[in-house]
Amino acid sequence: MTSSLPPIPTRRIGTSGIEASVLSLGSWHTYDRMDFADAVELVATAVERGVTLFDVGVYGFRGMQPPVFTDVLFSAIVRAAGIRREQYLLSEKLWLEGFGDDGFRPQLEHALFRVGCEFTDLVVLGDLRRDDLDLRDLVLDLATLADAGLIRAWGVNNWSAANIQSLIDVAAAEGVPGPQLAQLKYSVARRSIPDGEPFARLFEQGITMQASDVMEGGILAGNVTPSREVGRDPGEVRERIVATVPGLQSLADEFGCTPAQLAVAFTLTHPANTTTLFGATRLEQLEQNLAAVSLVERVGSAHLRARVEPFWVDRDVVDPAGP
Repeated sequence: MTSSLPPIPTRRIGTSGIEASVLSLGSWHTYDRMDFADAVELVATAVERGVTLFDVGVYGFRGMQPPVFTDVLFSAIVRAAGIRREQYLLSEKLWLEGFGDDGFRPQLEHALFRVGCEFTDLVVLGDLRRDDLDLRDLVLDLATLADAGLIRAWGVNNWSAANIQSLIDVAAAEGVPGPQLAQLKYSVARRSIPDGEPFARLFEQGITMQASDVMEGGILAGNVTPSREVGRDPGEVRERIVATVPGLQSLADEFGCTPAQLAVAFTLTHPANTTTLFGATRLEQLEQNLAAVSLVERVGSAHLRARVEPFWVDRDVVDPAGP
């Protein structure tokens, strides 16, 4: 399959020098819900269209029933599609619950074994739910993994601005690389944290964002009763988000696009957003989301942001400093 459309653009992850596509494909319960041949076609098409960053992770534990294996499938998918390792960037999750006396290395090596790779370009630390961790230990352990050639850069998922600043300060004091990316919930409905002043100060220091949960589990794309698990609901605003869907559909109709395209396009207007993460299980979903890039160009960032302002439901509800 050869596309006549230009490849999507890239942006830099923090100050790392790694250039990633402005759209990235995620794997949480994605490939294990697809026919294998369809998954191969979808990933191959994504690479052909310029998607370079693929987010995978071990979402579960040994003995879990049913077993979690979407990351294992990814290794088979890229092999079947004939995609070489140098053609894509890999992003892995590291869970703080698994950080112990041996640091992250056993967990990371297990994840790389499952995905069939010798290194990952990016690791993203999961939510900070432990109060017994010394952030210095995390920073130094990640520096060791980088020195060993197992990772190239690292970031965090839904951490508070204060804790991320602490990571930056520790890294600077130790003379080792700090966090390059913050993966944050960001959508037309959830804007308080990425658009707030605490994170603006972090972005000024060079950290960039990976927008996630951009469609609220499919709700903002029009599926107001999703059958699969949806992420947590900070501020308990999900019912209010559902109520905005008809208005979002009307605006999408006015722009000549789908609500999903509008949802993705909005995230691309944030100046600190390196890449927007989404999941797709059908080729048509992938194509629609890729078209969001041209929607921003056609409508204009400022105009698009102004028009979706009424759909911002977590304003003055969620603390902009983060969890």
